[in-house]
Amino acid sequence: MSTENKKVFEAMDGNTATAHAAYAFTEVAGIYPITPSSPMAEHVDDWATAGRKNVFGDKVKVVEMQAEGGAAGAIHGALQGGSLATTFTASQGLLLMIPNIYKLKGELLPGVIHVAARSLATHTLSIFGDHSDVYACRQTGIVMMCSHSVQDCMDLAGVAHLVAIDGSVPVMHFFDGFRTSHEYDKIEVMDYDFLRSLIPADKLEAFRAHALNPHTNPVVRGDNQNDDIFFQAEEAQNKHFEAVPEIVEKYMKKISEHTGRNYAPFTYIGAPDAERVIVAMGSVTDTITETINTLVARGEKVGLIKVYLYRPFSQKYLEAVLPATVKKIAVLDRAKEVGTREPLFLDVCYALRNHKDITFIGGRYGLSSKDTNPSHINAVFEELKKDAPKEEFTIGIEDDVTNLSISPIDIHVDADYTSCLFYGLGSDGTVGANKSTVKIIGNNTDLYSQAYFAYDSKKAGGVTRSHLRFGPTPIHSPYYINKADFISCSQESYAFKFDMVRDLKEGGTFLLNTVIPAEEIENRLPNRMLKALADKKANFYIINANAIARETHMGSHTNTILQSAFFKLNEQIMPYSKSLALMEASARSTYARKGEDVVNNNIAAINKGSEGLVKVEVKPEWAELPTKAQLFELTGDAHYDNNVQRINALEGYDMKVSDFTNEIVIDGSMPENISFREKRNIAAYVPEWNAEKCIQCGQCAFACPHATIRPFLMTEEECAKASEIAKENGFELTYKEPSPLYGKAKAEGLKFRIQLATENCVGCGVCMTVCPVGDGTKENPRALTAKPIATQMKQQPVADYLYKNTPEKPQYGNPNTVAGVSLERPYFEVSGCCPGCGEAPYYRLVSQLFGRDMLVANATGCSMIYCSATPSNPFATNDQGEGIAWANSLF
Repeated sequence: MSTENKKVFEAMDGNTATAHAAYAFTEVAGIYPITPSSPMAEHVDDWATAGRKNVFGDKVKVVEMQAEGGAAGAIHGALQGGSLATTFTASQGLLLMIPNIYKLKGELLPGVIHVAARSLATHTLSIFGDHSDVYACRQTGIVMMCSHSVQDCMDLAGVAHLVAIDGSVPVMHFFDGFRTSHEYDKIEVMDYDFLRSLIPADKLEAFRAHALNPHTNPVVRGDNQNDDIFFQAEEAQNKHFEAVPEIVEKYMKKISEHTGRNYAPFTYIGAPDAERVIVAMGSVTDTITETINTLVARGEKVGLIKVYLYRPFSQKYLEAVLPATVKKIAVLDRAKEVGTREPLFLDVCYALRNHKDITFIGGRYGLSSKDTNPSHINAVFEELKKDAPKEEFTIGIEDDVTNLSISPIDIHVDADYTSCLFYGLGSDGTVGANKSTVKIIGNNTDLYSQAYFAYDSKKAGGVTRSHLRFGPTPIHSPYYINKADFISCSQESYAFKFDMVRDLKEGGTFLLNTVIPAEEIENRLPNRMLKALADKKANFYIINANAIARETHMGSHTNTILQSAFFKLNEQIMPYSKSLALMEASARSTYARKGEDVVNNNIAAINKGSEGLVKVEVKPEWAELPTKAQLFELTGDAHYDNNVQRINALEGYDMKVSDFTNEIVIDGSMPENISFREKRNIAAYVPEWNAEKCIQCGQCAFACPHATIRPFLMTEEECAKASEIAKENGFELTYKEPSPLYGKAKAEGLKFRIQLATENCVGCGVCMTVCPVGDGTKENPRALTAKPIATQMKQQPVADYLYKNTPEKPQYGNPNTVAGVSLERPYFEVSGCCPGCGEAPYYRLVSQLFGRDMLVANATGCSMIYCSATPSNPFATNDQGEGIAWANSLF
């Protein structure tokens, strides 16, 4: 078979690249999902179901277990039976595999674990990436290899399997969770014929012959030894593992020769006579490389040592790439080790202990995917210039408590790409459209592409930021865009919440999806945005994508419309006529199984995208407009103003260490009564109540996952106060006589009203779906009908009063009925769950029944996230300060 390099390029993320190579060598995959590694297992499962063949000509046998420990146990058994086995995991999932990792190492089994490295839960849980999980396994003896980019994942995931087979050792191949696992790059795809040619047939045959088999190899393995021989038996494997670095080097060299990319246990980039060198592993090395290229061009003597083989840590291969001129070394660790220094720093210091003339310093960076950009790296090189540099430091944060941080030093790195930044709403399709854009450009032009998607931790409805780059050469910029050529925003409300224009280049283009007509923009958008546009001399466009979506029967989905507008405004990337044809083809492929109508609606929306663009004149006098210091109104509540509002305004990146020393938050605690106050205002359409048609059944409140629509029985005084608030906001309050469902409520003069918390509603429509009145047609509407949120905003002040300033009156209802329980106070409200979530209504219901007495241990999963998405939580207290006490129990 041919082993020629066919140079096939495709846009994909790190998980897909890893899964592609892993599938080639896998016969049995034991899987269990955990973010951010889950897509690897999903790809393998999908490919096996579709009949894809590995290099042995077989489909992979995929077994989903009950937990990560079970997945590790499954591959242990498969390996003992003579099958090449693989698993995929991250974070606590990896820790659950540690007992079996020790067994794989001790029994010299060639299993492979691919890890999307992720933070471990400490004072809080985080789904984002660092190396704390893989560092926790360094003592097990498993071979540990690190990929630094999406292309590395494609190239080195296969090497992990080859090393495992050749060396008869287990191998962990890891890469940065999210920053690499979910980053899309245009990369060269590894050919299966070539990978097959690298398999050491004799070692594979020996592995199979050594497997447990009642007919050919009936032996006992994994015995029980005592104190007389255990120590000696452990040391007996020394030579076996000492041979690993040479095996790794052998296969990395084969990959290097095949691809032209340089791989070895350690590699060096930079000035040949470098005096200041950084040692690091993971995606940050691309950032360091960009910085070094700029500094070396200026005559700076700087360099980088990239760590590809972390365990065994080879002094020989490290010294082989160390420039003889080095005077100072900074080691960067993507983890924090309490009570001692970080692992990579200690490894480097020990390996180079004989180099007495070198000064070593060590720093932490990037915990939980904290962004690390060239200005942070430049600061490290500047620190190394000092006669007495900080021996321990941090970058990327401002530590005003222990004063370990090094302040960033701005640097302009040379780049030949176009940078684009897209603000979207979680689950609104923006991220999906941008993934499609990257594939369209990456797979249909000579341009390289890169995309990374920044999320908050709300399950849906949170802000998303898509960072896209397109250029003629490979892109090595694994950090957020802060000087964008183009910025798009899909949500009008973001103009009032975030300072989006600050990341726009001078002369860049800003596109806003809004219902505001061009002639009213100047009077209705905040001064801060208008001033920033003028200061940046920006090109400003608006589009009413919501109207186009309704016109083309797309509902609230504006993603393809805004995608089309992006291509129209960026013809320097691709001619619009070509992009239009490719978008239409992508829509046909993506939505074909949903029917011809869906396909045609998407194509109509794509074609309308460019037509809806309106250019708005950016007036020079806007630069003189007065602006407020904050993006939000201060409330006087110190925690809410200094923590909640700042984090929600995307200012968390700028918060100092001292902001988290307060006793309220230092141990991961959060005050309650937060989420209702946030008023995220993310719905496009919300329900409007028709008092005349309402039968007071309570079904709407019973079904609502977010407790944002509730029935109220109001006294005469409460009616007067609510009516006064309504009048102040330009509408007349409606209510009706209570039905017999509410006992003596009518006789005691109470009035019934359904009240929506407009700005907290997520617009899922569940309440309207369950309403038993009418059939939802124009001729026979329900008691709740969908209206544009702008028409209902005036309802919110009334909701604030009724929800938070009137006592609930459950005594008038039967708690064993839907109507009766709906009168109970929900101690769970406005969570971060997905719109229409089927689980959250049960959480809300149990809170109504037992909330004031509840102590909750919540296992990790969806409910844990939507109950504790910093800075808010959905729990509320009553007037006596009683409410749900909650903690995450991890497993």
